Amino acid sequence: MTYEEMLRQSRLPSIRAKSRDEEHRLQAACVRWFRAKYPKHRHLLFAVPNGGRRDAVTGSRLKDEGVTPGVADLILLLPSRFYGSLCIEMKTRTGRQQNTQRQWQQAVEQAGNKYVLCRSLDDFMHAVTNYMNSL
Repeated sequence: MTYEEMLRQSRLPSIRAKSRDEEHRLQAACVRWFRAKYPKHRHLLFAVPNGGRRDAVTGSRLKDEGVTPGVADLILLLPSRFYGSLCIEMKTRTGRQQNTQRQWQQAVEQAGNKYVLCRSLDDFMHAVTNYMNSL
């Protein structure tokens, strides 16, 4: 299935989307591809809903519960021969990492995890396939 076909399956309207909607649609397409390609491991790839608009009380409660700025969008909690897990940050073609994301990347890489930045379904498929081949 092509990237465009996966994007069309998204629950969002097909009108020109804002940047964050584009990132959402890209991430949703990547998760659909992973679950179809690796059904045995479908529960080991999960999203970390770290962003979004929240009221002050909810934001404070989430911080108390351990929400951490900069955490990658997707985590594949499956160790390979070389890494403890695969952390995937999704960005649009023009999106940039925030400082907190770069700091989190450095920390997880130093702890023995693989971190990748994906800007397309092809990027994601390539990174995941390479990682899965190293199991």
